[in-house]
Parts: sequence; C-alpha cells; structure tokens
Amino acid sequence: MSAPITLPYIKLVDVSGLTLAVGAKGRQIVSDVSFSVSPGEFVGLVGESGSGKTQAARAIMGLTPLPLVRTAGRIVFEGEDLAEVTEARLRSLRGARIGMVFQEPMTSLNPSSTIGAQLDEGLALHRPQLSKTMRRELALDMLARVGIADPKAALGAWPHEFSGGMRQRMMLASVMLLEPSLLIADEPTTALDAVVQRDVLELMVNLTREHNTAVLLISHDLPMVARYTDRIIVMKQGEVVESGNTATLLATPSQPYTRKLLEAIPRRQPARILPAADPVVEVRGLVFDYPGHKRWFSKTAAKRVLHGIDLAIQPKEIVAVVGGSGSGKTTLGRAIAGLIKPTEGELRFKGRSIQRRDPGWRDYRLNCQMVFQDPYSSLNPRMTIAQLVGEGLRLINGMSNADKQARVAKMLQEVGLDGKYGDRYAHELSGGQRQRAAIARALVRHPSFVIADEPVSALDVTVRAQVLELFAELQDRYGFSCLFISHDLGVVEQVADRVLVMQAGRIIEQGSRDAVFDQPQEPYTRQLLSAIPALIPVPGGGMQLKWRFDQPDTLVAAI
Repeated sequence: MSAPITLPYIKLVDVSGLTLAVGAKGRQIVSDVSFSVSPGEFVGLVGESGSGKTQAARAIMGLTPLPLVRTAGRIVFEGEDLAEVTEARLRSLRGARIGMVFQEPMTSLNPSSTIGAQLDEGLALHRPQLSKTMRRELALDMLARVGIADPKAALGAWPHEFSGGMRQRMMLASVMLLEPSLLIADEPTTALDAVVQRDVLELMVNLTREHNTAVLLISHDLPMVARYTDRIIVMKQGEVVESGNTATLLATPSQPYTRKLLEAIPRRQPARILPAADPVVEVRGLVFDYPGHKRWFSKTAAKRVLHGIDLAIQPKEIVAVVGGSGSGKTTLGRAIAGLIKPTEGELRFKGRSIQRRDPGWRDYRLNCQMVFQDPYSSLNPRMTIAQLVGEGLRLINGMSNADKQARVAKMLQEVGLDGKYGDRYAHELSGGQRQRAAIARALVRHPSFVIADEPVSALDVTVRAQVLELFAELQDRYGFSCLFISHDLGVVEQVADRVLVMQAGRIIEQGSRDAVFDQPQEPYTRQLLSAIPALIPVPGGGMQLKWRFDQPDTLVAAI
C-alpha cells in the first residue's frame, strides 16, 4: 500500500473556540475565541487592557499563568493539536518554532546573565548539533544584523548597560536566532520613542520576512498596527468582536466597539489664543551634569545631560517637550521641579529669581506639582486614595480638617473618583483610576504650574482618551500652566499650545504646535514626526493611514 499523501498546512496556527477560565468552573477570561494566522502573515491583535489579547496569545505557547486553565477549544500549530501534546513537546516548540518578544525587555532579559549567555542558551538547547564556536558566530552575525555597533563587546555586556531600544533589539535577536515560524510580539515598543519604535519594528519586519515568519502583533497602538499588519483582530472583554483586512476594517468598522477605539485616537484640537503675559516659570542657562565616580573597580567621567536650556512658560500655557529617549526631557522636568539640583542656571517664578533656601523656594515648591509616568510606583501603597490626595494640604495654615476633607472630596469628585474610591488603596484601582488619583493629588492645592511626565504612556487607548479629556477640563477650570513631557506625538498634537524638540540635552527647535508639526525646520524634527504615521478620520466613522511627510523607504504593509 502506498504512503498517504500529506498536504502542506494553509494555516500556520488555527485557534478555534478557545476558552480560558480561572479554574475549571471559574470566571471566563477568554470566551470562545477563534482566529488563524497563515505563514508569513502579519496579524494585529488589538483591544483595551483586560480584553484578553495577551492571554489568548500566550495560550498558543502554553504559557498562561495559573490559575488560568483552558476549558474548551483547540490550538492547531503546523498541523499539530497542541492540546494533545506532552509538556516536553511544548518545550521543544517554544523558542524553536514559536518565539515571543515581550513588552519590557529589561524584565524578559536576565539581569544576572551576559547578552552572550542569553543568546547562546536557546541555540544550545534547540540546536545541540552546533559547536560552541558555531553558536558564537551565529550570535555575532545576528547582533550585527539587528544594528548593534560592536557585537563582540555586546556578548560580554549586561542588559543594564544598554538603552531600552538596544535591549529590545537584543531580545529580537535572541528570538530570531532560532528562525521560528511564528513570532508573538506583545506590545514590543510601548516604552520606546517614535524613532526607536520605527527602527525596532522595521527590523522585525525585515528579519521575519527573510524566513517567512508569521507575526502576531499585540498592541493598543492603532497607527502602528495599521502601518505593519495585513489583518486586525479586535478583542473586547475576552471575545473577538471584529476581524478583517487592516485597511478595510479601519476605513469601515462594523462594530461600535471598534469605532470607539478609533475615536479614542488623539487628534489635533483648534489652536488656543492666549493673551500675552509675563512668564509663570522661566529657566535661563540651565545645565545639569551627572557626576562621575571613582571606585576601586571602575571609574566614570561626569556627563553633561542638559546644555544651557532657556525656557519660559506663560500663564495657562501647555508647553510640550518631545524628543528621543536620552534627550534630557525627564531630567529637564525634574530639574525645574526641584527634584534634582542643576549644576548651573537660574530659575524664576512669577518674575522672581529663586534658589534653594531662599524665602520664595517654599512658595514655588508648593505651587509646582508633578504627575509621574507610573502612578502605581508614585502612590504610597499604605495610604488610602483620600489620604494620598489630602497629603498635599498638610502645609496649608489656617485650614481646618473639615475644610481639608471637603477639598479632597471635591477634588476626587472632579476626577471621577467620588464616593467609595477615597477609602481604597492604589492596588485596588485600575491604571486609569490610579492616574486620576495622581492628577487629583497634584491639583488639590490649586497649583499655578504642573509638570506632567509621560502621564498617559502606560494607559490603553480609551483610558488615555478619558484621562486627556479630564486633564484638559481641569486645566481650563483651574488655569494652571503645564510642562507636558511625552514621546507620544499624537498626544502632544492634541494637548499642546507650544512644542519644544530636544536632542542630546539641547532644544533644537521650538514654536507653536501647528508650526512645528506642519512646517518643521530641523531634519531631526522631521525625522521624529515621520517615524510613526497618523490615522485621519474618513466619512463613515472610519480611519485612513496618512504619512505626515514623505513615506520612508522601508517595507510597507498592503494598506
């Protein structure tokens, strides 16, 4: 009898009826989810935080955390039902045939192992026939391909010695060394600036297309998903609500939830006209050096991070600071807030020069408040939300406890956290609610100046839209000036009156938002604005991909 004819699989991975629950009879986190990915296809998986997209993807690799269990459904990969295979077989598929790039490379790269050891680990496990010398040569070649300037030095270096973008390149190198047929990329560029985002994603496109690797891209960044994917799958509360060709789905979404996601994308508001007035806050010749150190085992020289910054912020004005990672944005904000001491320069508040220990320093610090990037780490976990917000009122003389409690209650109500939320702790709130609490804490004193350092970067698209709308309402109500630090150009375009572009510790361009975004004068500004495309509204409630300037000479999805 002749051997049976086996046909090549059309679908690389086919997920059908997948259901994940907390225990065998617990609450369902993923309900009856079905989707497929073909060889070489780029598929986007989008939705709000908590929609189940990450858990659905991790189920393919058998990496769902306890107590989540699969209660129904099949996952067929390369013609093999993963529900029927042993744990040993799953381990042989992970890395070798299915690779994964995680959201934060610093936590997914082992801080106690060198880059070389981590690149060698997968090859030694899945390619035992290769000698150590051959594995080293493959690692060096891959590091060079992902843009590492000195691959030999990188092999002996540690993860903390590299920037976020470099770490993500190395994570991608470790995954692609094994040439998997499926790459799952879970929010691979969330913490990266626009230019580094583009570089990492273009690198991923080039590497995966060389080997016809399929990509399942998990993200809440819709412009980025529109740029790189062939199809989009939209998830809501553990279920697939819509899927289809990327361009078609974005232009003509059929489900209200998809339209809600698209409407939450930041978009430019009409420019405000602010009356001319003396600056609220002004810095002149601001310089900051990170001091070097000399120890028995190492020596580092001082590094200048800010080079003579001049900046003036008018009453009620929102000034956005943009630039790549390491450009000095956050250092500038922390220096103006008084959290670090500048090496040189003058700080003026309401026309008066102030320095530490001056009589006006206390007044300035009370009138200058800060909203940090990660509200969870900036909120004391041992205090209730009402206590956290009320802490800013401790130094107000002549204010009774009853008046303070009333001020706190009013502030919580204004940010949408009235009633029971005041008695809760930070861990009992969602990410958006924690950021609302952080905003309430900053504004409870009615400050005249607020520094917002990446205040919405950790939030998904709909929560981000809600927080930005709340921030705009409160800024209009209380009239505070704001220094808004962000790498999200869409957010900056929505909120800013004026934009400063920083590079290597210097302001290289500044002007009104419309002037900087529409007619940038510096090549770096143009590069920054061109890195990520924009989604613009089209008739019918959908969106269409648009490049701000010339389309870059890189691979483009068929959108």
